[in-house]
Amino acid sequence: MTLVWKLLRQHISVPQFAGFAFANLFGMLIVLLGYQFYCDVLPVFTSPDSFMKSNYVIVSKKIGAAGTLSGRSNSFTGSEIDDLSSQKFVGRVGRFTSTEYKVDAKMGINGQPLISSELFFESVPDGFVDVPLTDWKYEPGSHEVPIILPRTYINMYNFGFAQSHSLPKISEGLVGMIDFHLYIHGNGRNDEFKGRVIGFSSRLNTILVPQSFMDWSNSVYAPDRQSAPTRLIVEMSNPAEGNVAEYFESKGLEVDDDKLQAEKTTYFLRMTVSVVMVVGAVISLLSFYILMLSIYLLVQKNTSKLENLLLIGYSPFRVAMPYGFLTIGLNAIVLIIALVVVAFARESYMDIIVALFPQIDGGSLLPSAMLGLSLFIVVSAANQVAIYRKMMRIWKRKDV
Repeated sequence: MTLVWKLLRQHISVPQFAGFAFANLFGMLIVLLGYQFYCDVLPVFTSPDSFMKSNYVIVSKKIGAAGTLSGRSNSFTGSEIDDLSSQKFVGRVGRFTSTEYKVDAKMGINGQPLISSELFFESVPDGFVDVPLTDWKYEPGSHEVPIILPRTYINMYNFGFAQSHSLPKISEGLVGMIDFHLYIHGNGRNDEFKGRVIGFSSRLNTILVPQSFMDWSNSVYAPDRQSAPTRLIVEMSNPAEGNVAEYFESKGLEVDDDKLQAEKTTYFLRMTVSVVMVVGAVISLLSFYILMLSIYLLVQKNTSKLENLLLIGYSPFRVAMPYGFLTIGLNAIVLIIALVVVAFARESYMDIIVALFPQIDGGSLLPSAMLGLSLFIVVSAANQVAIYRKMMRIWKRKDV
């Protein structure tokens, strides 16, 4: 092998192999970075909400055409709720209950004031909230209230306020850092409560409190008021039922389309990543062609010497071995550099993703590492086969 390597070194073209390495690195980076980004971002659109099951939808009434006013009430009557509950595709129906009194709230993070505003709460029956009942309950007289916040609140803090004020970002595991003080006014009473944030929801755009607190507080602070629900939460027992869309359309109802939008976004994400990875794969194939062309030219220059080696007893495998080691070494260097660059790039974009969506898992570099290793094995194996077949052609020509 040492003798073959000495012959090989005499005709190595550094620019040719440098061109292969650069093209292969560029193609490998596009493929690995595209796939890693896809794996990191996909949970944002596919992970279920922490507090609502996937077969729950929120239903409300349409309020006329865009740009027009409608005299139609957006509240649900008892007969309308009963009619919806009787449909075959509906399992259970729950009502959103709103506060009938005034609520002022102050929200802070780790002692730093953030929001001070007039708010309102809503509640749904406890059976629709997917949290342990020990965390989601309120005892009348207690001054601590469990709260589920819309995720937009924490995204606004993480991506805006925290960055500009050099404050720590909040994730699901750090909800204890949130200070939430509630000031309730009604029926001649003014009381202060402490909100205990237990998590965030992506599908709810309202502050959710336990049904027990809502019932108690409305009876104490607004005993003479009672509003009809304007939104319903519906458990779909058979979403594939053919007349679901027709029923909602005929009744003038609209369903939150968060899941539909997420599916559309996921589709376009897959399509975009696929196009990017195809471009990277084409570049990698071209780099493979450059490498094989370089190896063939190198072999061609050494044909007479290689034939002499074969004549004195060297096997085609031994003669091909140095060329094989050269290609494996180049492929390995390209893979290592590509993974290092992907790791640095991932660290940059994951800071933004985690800031926007602190609920997602941090993930790892494993997807791109496994894909890169698979490509390395396939490409290196193809290189070895091509080199060995070239040597066999020289061997057969030697025997003629």
